[in-house]
Amino acid sequence: MKRHYPATSRNRGPILEVLRRWLPPEGVVLEIASGSGEHACWFTSHLPGLIWQPSDGDADCLSSIEAWRQDQGLSTRIRPPLHLDVAAPWPFLSADAVFCANMVHISPWATSQGLMAGAGHVLPPHAVLVLYGPFKVNGTHTAPSNAAFDADLRARNPQWGVRDLEAVDALAREAGLDHQETIAMPANNLSVVWRKRP
Repeated sequence: MKRHYPATSRNRGPILEVLRRWLPPEGVVLEIASGSGEHACWFTSHLPGLIWQPSDGDADCLSSIEAWRQDQGLSTRIRPPLHLDVAAPWPFLSADAVFCANMVHISPWATSQGLMAGAGHVLPPHAVLVLYGPFKVNGTHTAPSNAAFDADLRARNPQWGVRDLEAVDALAREAGLDHQETIAMPANNLSVVWRKRP
């Protein structure tokens, strides 16, 4: 059954502009935590040179991704969704870019560690990782609404929460990824880009 996340429709346009600047014109994009599958369909329909590999650790999300994939007639350019527990050892994968939206804050810290280690492993030199979501910068929330969101997340699960961008960047550097750009996005979110070292 197809899931629908209202935030996807609100954020997909600004994210697309970031992806147009940073993703390669051709190749395979591995999306981590694809959720409903709506992002995969939207981005694939606007980035015609790319093959999209969605993934998620939730079986219901995998079903939704597949339903969106079939409904939109994009099965030749969106691969069947892959079950991927980001915090566990990754299966053999290769990708020309990695994209992940709205996962880092709604998951334990071990998931962020797994994301960076995995991206560092599957990306070839010079390829990029793009993250989207809320972050603290220099230990401070970028808006009162993010502080309230962080408190709500931690009340729901003490292992969740808006992460310090500097801490995430430290994980990236350990995995061989160098920060390239931080882009302010609507609703007090950020897009952050790292590139795999040669």
